[in-house]
Amino acid sequence: MGIADTVKTLLHLPLLLKLKREMVPRAPSERFCIGAQVAKNAASWPDRIAYSCDGRTISWDGFNKLANRYAHSFLARGIAAGDTVSVMMENRIEFLGVIFGLNKIGVTAALLNTNLTGKPLVHCISTTGSKACVVGEECGAAIMGIMGELNLRSGKDFLYVAENNQNACPDWAEDLDADAQDRPWVNPEQTAAIELGHTALYIFTSGTTGMPKAAIMSNRRYLGTASLSALGGMRLEPEHRVYNCLPLYHATGLVVGVGGALVAGASTFIRRKFSASNFLSEARREGTTHFVYIGELCRYLLNTPQRADDANNPLHTMMGNGLRPDVWMQFKKRFGFKRIAELYGASEGNAGFCNILNKDLTIGTTLVAVKLVQYDVHKDQIVRDNQGRCIEVQAGEPGLGLIQVDPNAQFEGYTNKEATEKKVVRGAFEDGDVWFNTGDLLRTIDVGFSFGFTHFQFVDRVGDTFRWKGENVSTNEVGELINMHPDVRFSNVYGVHVPGTDGRAGMAALTLREGVAALNLESFARHVQKELPAFARPVFVRIQPEIEVTGTFKMVKGDLREEAYDLARVQDPMYVMLPGSSGYAPLTPELHQQIQGAKAGF
Repeated sequence: MGIADTVKTLLHLPLLLKLKREMVPRAPSERFCIGAQVAKNAASWPDRIAYSCDGRTISWDGFNKLANRYAHSFLARGIAAGDTVSVMMENRIEFLGVIFGLNKIGVTAALLNTNLTGKPLVHCISTTGSKACVVGEECGAAIMGIMGELNLRSGKDFLYVAENNQNACPDWAEDLDADAQDRPWVNPEQTAAIELGHTALYIFTSGTTGMPKAAIMSNRRYLGTASLSALGGMRLEPEHRVYNCLPLYHATGLVVGVGGALVAGASTFIRRKFSASNFLSEARREGTTHFVYIGELCRYLLNTPQRADDANNPLHTMMGNGLRPDVWMQFKKRFGFKRIAELYGASEGNAGFCNILNKDLTIGTTLVAVKLVQYDVHKDQIVRDNQGRCIEVQAGEPGLGLIQVDPNAQFEGYTNKEATEKKVVRGAFEDGDVWFNTGDLLRTIDVGFSFGFTHFQFVDRVGDTFRWKGENVSTNEVGELINMHPDVRFSNVYGVHVPGTDGRAGMAALTLREGVAALNLESFARHVQKELPAFARPVFVRIQPEIEVTGTFKMVKGDLREEAYDLARVQDPMYVMLPGSSGYAPLTPELHQQIQGAKAGF
């Protein structure tokens, strides 16, 4: 790194000093919440655009009144502070109005992944003890399919939000918008009593075992992360405008994107779903200055036909996660971005990393204690010394990331205490210490002068979770559902690399039940489509005579991940579900060549 790079870094010093002042953790007992921030924005910038979506715009004042009407409607139904309400709706203004309205009266919003159906959806609603379920019209079919398995009353506890108020409310729900329209628009008096430590949201994460787990997010953590996004990451001002096409039931879209704009008073353009072909034209039309991303979207954008004017757009700053080093510089140059605030964290994590100094190819740094320790990928376990302590890796070597849990980096965990305990490592380096296990391999990276802050780079996920299509996939959850198929005796699920994609595609090694000569591919395909969301369905299937296990009967995944779907290394029958297909086809040398050449459409 030369003098010019050092000078650029020194220019960040005033911001770092401001961050140090602003990011001091606030007391959990302080009375403030997300909904109070909405009301504050409405008072400060009543006529500024807060959100635009589907051709509609709404000001901060108008949005605050919408959230207030929803809040008063919930109160009239007997929903009050301490309750939980599930919300299943695609990205739109009403979604935000509902969850912020719930927050204004101290109710926790459980955010349901709109891809879920069947048993995982039942689990998510039931495990949070939801008193009601708000359903967007676009998600009605998924909810109708499981109503009989829920402890909620048809016609009473399901609250319907139509699209554009066009279609009539079904008889199994009550019309939330029709009721809210006649409710008071004033701020609820309950908002003033809500504390930062109160639980604002349940954001579901697949985690490492079992069904999706509800990660707890307090008002304190939401607003703290949002402030870091606004001030340290995107450096937002009220006149800025954010392009947000990420699912708002996940933390990157809702906390980093919506939250960052919320605390800064900036405007947000919300898109239902990502569209690579419309991205630049919309950014120009909407005048968006910032982009909230996940790495997969960036790769999709790079795969669009290149035009000479790609960099001629109002975008200059982007913040998100998963932008891999192999596409970082190409993406930055082609689309003209001046600042990439890559971040790293988890919905349930106790701290995050952020590239606040705008260094290339790094997830940035963090203010809390981090240790990278040796991890045996094949055995899927932490390596320990003779005293049972973790062993730190050398600088630049990949290691499992551990983040120390302390009063300034609290681990709020999940609603399930057993699942919470499984995510911490105790006695890692000395008696009594507690560390959050990120489940990811990280390495330190030399970025030149950086005020003494250590910078990190993401390497890969480990263990029983992989990431595909922007979603975390629990191998155990998928395996449990696959095992329900009548042909399957055992399944071993893991993630494998597909050239030209981010994350890992699901692969399942199956052993068949006694007497089953061959897997019924049509029946199996129907089964996974019924039981699993699209991102969790195994892309590759391998039929094994036996499943290899360890001495403690834990399924071995290391060799399977390495062999993947390589026809030169695997003699077992293998099948693939190609993009756009609803069935599995034999993995032939021709198909394998297409996949390896990134020409199979993934």
